[in-house]
Order: sequence, then C-alpha cells, then structure tokens
Amino acid sequence: MINIILCGGSGTRLWPLSRTMLPKQFVRLFDGRSLFQDTVNRNQSVCSHSMIISNQEQYFLAIDQLEQIDAHSIQFLLEPIGRNTAPAIALACMALDADDLVFVTPSDHLVKNQQAYEAAVSQAKTLAEQNNLVTFGIKPTYPETGFGYIEADKRQGNDVISFKEKPDEQTAQAYIEQGNYYWNSGMFCFKAGVFLEELKQHSSEIFAACEKALQPIDANRSQQSSQDQACQNDTTICIDLNAMYVIPEDSIDYAVMEKSNKVKVVPCDMAWSDLGSFDALYDEVQQPNQVNAILPRLDNSPQPICIDSKNNLIVTRERTIALVDVEDLCIVDTSDAILISKKGSSQKVKQVVAQIKKQAPELAEIHRLAHRPWGTYEVLQDSDKYKVKRIVVKPGCKLSLQKHFHRNEHWIVVSGTAAVMVDKEVFLVRPNESTYIQMGKLHRLENQGKIDLVMIEVQVGEYTGEDDIVRVEDIYSRS
Repeated sequence: MINIILCGGSGTRLWPLSRTMLPKQFVRLFDGRSLFQDTVNRNQSVCSHSMIISNQEQYFLAIDQLEQIDAHSIQFLLEPIGRNTAPAIALACMALDADDLVFVTPSDHLVKNQQAYEAAVSQAKTLAEQNNLVTFGIKPTYPETGFGYIEADKRQGNDVISFKEKPDEQTAQAYIEQGNYYWNSGMFCFKAGVFLEELKQHSSEIFAACEKALQPIDANRSQQSSQDQACQNDTTICIDLNAMYVIPEDSIDYAVMEKSNKVKVVPCDMAWSDLGSFDALYDEVQQPNQVNAILPRLDNSPQPICIDSKNNLIVTRERTIALVDVEDLCIVDTSDAILISKKGSSQKVKQVVAQIKKQAPELAEIHRLAHRPWGTYEVLQDSDKYKVKRIVVKPGCKLSLQKHFHRNEHWIVVSGTAAVMVDKEVFLVRPNESTYIQMGKLHRLENQGKIDLVMIEVQVGEYTGEDDIVRVEDIYSRS
C-alpha cells in the first residue's frame, strides 16, 4: 500500500506559530518533532512507500525534516499552485498503477493510539480491496462545529448515508446523540484506478485536466533538469504551472465522495486530532497535574510565571510570560508577534490573519527565522533604512545569483568560508573578514566547505523588503 501524504495548506488558524513559509505540519510542536515527521513515521508501519504532495517551497522543508528521521522509499509530486485535494490525489493516482492500493492522509494530524490506528487501516484496506472508496470516521467526543460529519447506516455500519457540512452547536449535539455520526477525518483508502474511475464519472473536467497535466512530464523534466534541483531525480514529479492553472479547484469530498455509491466508512477511535485551533492544541498539551497548558515543555525554555491564573494555554519560545489573575486564555508568543485569545474563540484567528495580510503581509508569510532551500536566515534587527540578519548556508549550497535596487549589503563571516561572486569577480571571505555588495551589482554567496557557513548581513537602504530581490539564476527555480 502506498501512502499519499497531502502536504499543502498554510495552517492559518495556528498563526503566529504557523506561517505560509513554515506551515503547521512543519512546526516542531511535540518533543522537537513536527506533525509531518510523525505522519511519515506512523504510516511506514502500514505502507510500503510514500508519495508526498507539496509545493516547491515545502519540498525543501520536507527534505530537511526527512533527513532527521528514518524515512525510506519516498517520492514527491510537486504542485506549482494548489488546486485542493481532488486534483492532488488524482495526479498522484495517475502516476501509479490502477491496482495500487493507496492510503491518503493529511500531513498535519495527530494520532496517539497507534494500535487502534493500524486496526482501522487494516479494516479499510480490506474494504478498499473490494473496490470501495473508504473514508475514516472519528467517533466524536464533543459537539465540534469546525468539522464536517459522516452519517453512517446504523444497520450496516460501514455504509455511508450522507456527508454533512460543518454544523452549528445544536445540530452537532444532535449528531452525537444519534450515535451514527462521525467526524470527517480527511483520510481515505482505495485502489488508484477505482478512484480515477469515480472521478472521471462525477468530475470529468478535473479528470481530463489532470490527465493532460501529466502527459508532458517527461518533456518538462528534460527542460528543467539543468536548473530545477527538485526535478533532477526519478523520485520527483513536477507539474507544469500552466497545466496546473487550468485544473478546476475542488475537494475530494465534493468532487467524488459525496457523489459516489462506492463509499464506505470505518468508524474509529484512535486519539485523533487535526490540531486545527489553539483550543485543540490546549487539549493536547494540558497535563493532569498542571493548572495551565504550557508549550514547549523543554528544559531550556523560559518557564511562565502564573499568579492565580488557570486554564490558560501558554506558548513561548524565547521570552518569559507572566500572568496575573487571568484564566481561559490562549497566549502565543513568537519573536515578532503575540496572539491573545479567549479559549473557545481561537477559530477567529483566521480573521486576524486576513487583517495581517493587509497591514503587514510578511507577518503572515514568514517568521524572523526563515527556512530556505540553502539554509536559514534570522532577522535580528529591522528598523527604518537598515536590517540585520544572521545567515546560515549549508555545506555545498548556494544562494541565487541576484541583485537589489534599493539597498547595499555588508557581509561579515562568523564561521566557515564564504565563496563570494560580485559581477565577474570571485573571492573567499573567511572568519572575521567582511565584504561589501553595492546596490545594483550582481552577486552570489556559496558555501563550498564541509561545515555550515555562518555570517552577519547588514542591509542599508531606502527599502529592505524581501521582494527587493531580482533573481537572475537560481538552482531551486525560484522567480
């Protein structure tokens, strides 16, 4: 069985922890691990190999995190833009044999009962081998209004009667009392060919556009191989941008599951959470002997000071948080933003993100510590007309050949050796040495050594935004 891991999404309901460039699935929430890493590990016990569907930015995040765990037999399918789950799953299935059994999972869910999980997958596998489209229904523990529901037949427990939209609280309570309604987990199991047949029957435009998008893959690979590092191997499929644009956008539920008569559900109780809000995170972090839920619980993290305060979620990475006479709050502190919300209202964080995108779009896109294909950079100071960064370039990696129209740059090497190109001149900069990049000049930074290159960059100019970069050449195919 092949695990198709859906790795898209920006996790806006967990802002400011989750950003577009470091979405929820890659944030290290528990014991230094990400939900993505846990998903890969969890499914290696039930699947022979995995196909990860992501965009190009997330590809390099995924590669970095896969190198830190015992991952094997991994393939990638890269989408230049997202078109929701139905096209993503269709493209993956079209790259497989019709009889291949696939297990589709999001990359950002938490499962704490592995034994129950494997039992549910085994039951789904049996139903899928009988040419059914199988979904997983989570037994609800409270009237959640943020999930869709699956109505199962009380007499034939695996038969699906209907799919329900996210209900209000009164309707959700009625679902629980009836006993045959389950949370829609977003996990599926079926034969690749069976799913494609149903997609072709019920959403023919998506099927045809996906089929057309895959036809020129070999030609695209030969054209991209000289510059696109992600598509230089046989384990990565890259979809063309123009072909992706014409694929209709739709979810697997709307496109197939709600229309097909081959759908079955496996009811399960596997200590599952989609961690879709800070309220859900509170439930997972809270310990029986604590009056507040604190993340992360690490020896070197600052411990909050709580005076007569209880039932709060406190997330801090660097600063000490002090609470006095408050309760039922979610307090999330990052280096560049703080969120304070009443518990029960954290679903409204999406509205906050919508405002942030208008007022300060970079806060929705990226953390001060930003991950790039070549390494990381951290903004140490950002003021009017200057910015200071700490840059780490991994061994064997290099930044794009680029120039800026609004700033000059000063580079000071802290450790490692920098290979610097300015216009046509190439030279080395060693620890405690510096160089100057004049505005408008083509330049590139490279680490040709075997240890990390660490340097301080000081930008000085009228504008120091990240969009003041003109890339002339880039091995990672960024524009």
